[in-house]
Amino acid sequence: MDGGSQGVVRRHGAVAEEDPDRHGRDHPGNEDDGGGGVDEKAHPRRSRRVASLDVFRGLTVALMILVDGAGGEWPVIGHAPWNGCNLADFVMPFFLFIVGMAIPLSLKRIPNRSRAVRRVVLRTLKLLFWGILLQGGYSHAPDDLTYGVDMKHVRWCGILQRIALAYLVVAVLEIMTKNAKVQDQSSSGFSIFRLYFSQWIVACCILVIYLSLVYGIYVPDWDFRMSDVKSPNYGKIFAVACGTRGKLNPPCNAVGYIDRKVLGINHMYHKPAWRRHRDCTDDSPHEGPFKTDAPAWCYAPFEPEGILSSLSAVLSTIIGVHYGHVLVHMKSHTDRLKQWSIMGITLLVLGLTLHFSHAIPLNKQLYTFSYICVTAGAAGIVFCMFYFLVDILNLRYPFAPLQWTGMNAMLVYVMAAAGIFEGFLNGWYYEGTNNTLVYWVRKHVFVKVWHSTRVGILLYVLFAQILFWALVAGILHRARLYWKL
Repeated sequence: MDGGSQGVVRRHGAVAEEDPDRHGRDHPGNEDDGGGGVDEKAHPRRSRRVASLDVFRGLTVALMILVDGAGGEWPVIGHAPWNGCNLADFVMPFFLFIVGMAIPLSLKRIPNRSRAVRRVVLRTLKLLFWGILLQGGYSHAPDDLTYGVDMKHVRWCGILQRIALAYLVVAVLEIMTKNAKVQDQSSSGFSIFRLYFSQWIVACCILVIYLSLVYGIYVPDWDFRMSDVKSPNYGKIFAVACGTRGKLNPPCNAVGYIDRKVLGINHMYHKPAWRRHRDCTDDSPHEGPFKTDAPAWCYAPFEPEGILSSLSAVLSTIIGVHYGHVLVHMKSHTDRLKQWSIMGITLLVLGLTLHFSHAIPLNKQLYTFSYICVTAGAAGIVFCMFYFLVDILNLRYPFAPLQWTGMNAMLVYVMAAAGIFEGFLNGWYYEGTNNTLVYWVRKHVFVKVWHSTRVGILLYVLFAQILFWALVAGILHRARLYWKL
């Protein structure tokens, strides 16, 4: 989701991130992919794609489809109701890490900084447009055969919007702080940190600002009116008692307070994961009817991709940028893996220590520092594994479906993860809109065969969604067609 120009394009080779030290074997590269402004005629070269990055991106898209489709039946797959970290909670930081890692590769040379910034801003606007269109409420796919959104309740934040913000901040930072003269110099050890010391200063400033606001802002009592017309409590006003500061619980944290003040509660996500919290429902961690004595905040909206949490999410992208710098400057596979694995393990240990010592809990909704460390560390370790298997041992075929998906990530995200294609299929129904084509296939081909709703839905997502779209992406790859932003 961080590729080149908008639209479906046909190319002699897939435009993507490339290893600057390996050329001439696979695909013609295009260094202008990230808006670096490189004149291809002045710098003709053939470059080998970093296949492991495509595979990692494909895995992340597949995980998103899996958690969206099967998370309701398998709580360990879905988002944690509040503190903790389930499989779904790795998806967003993995995307941000990948976007960050791609930035140094696509902006290796910057002969024209203003042109590069313009390209970055344009891509950011495209991401924002698609994010608001797909997650703002206009699209009701795949379940409802309607579309449109009341602008009074449009959701301004979302997955692509957060990626857009992180990409804009980090890409501009890379452009403004990088010295073009050192891009072809080899580096080792901590010298890479020294080369990009200013970027780590910015990262520290972001962290200090985030922690200061989270623990320093006073959160007063607040109330909200139920706006869901389908709810029996429609129009009812709920009051939430807070009057505190420095709390990381669901109702009284500074992250939600800032979003309510800036975005407005009507423009926040109306089905947050905390609805499955044990304080809200007896079916926790599954979603179920609220308890009769459920606290008022259980009914309230909460924005998991809000303003303050998106600020801290930028750190995931900056860590990814460091991994990209290692790939650009280090020439040895061993040196790269050593640098990546040490940082990944260090981050993982630090994050887990903060969580289990009860200093800072793992929390995706708040995007806490421990969550940044654990997820970025896990991303680094997973990428190391793919890099060793795919780019060093050259085991391409077992990971080909993931690689195809990663090379057409935006298409698969829109069609599968955002449910646009499934929504189109739901337009074909028999007798009633509850008996759609998708419903029939899921029920008769998967659920009835296994006599289990949980297993049937899981297999439906794996085969009818993830594998199906991997094969579609493979066909498009053979035709050299890619949809990028």
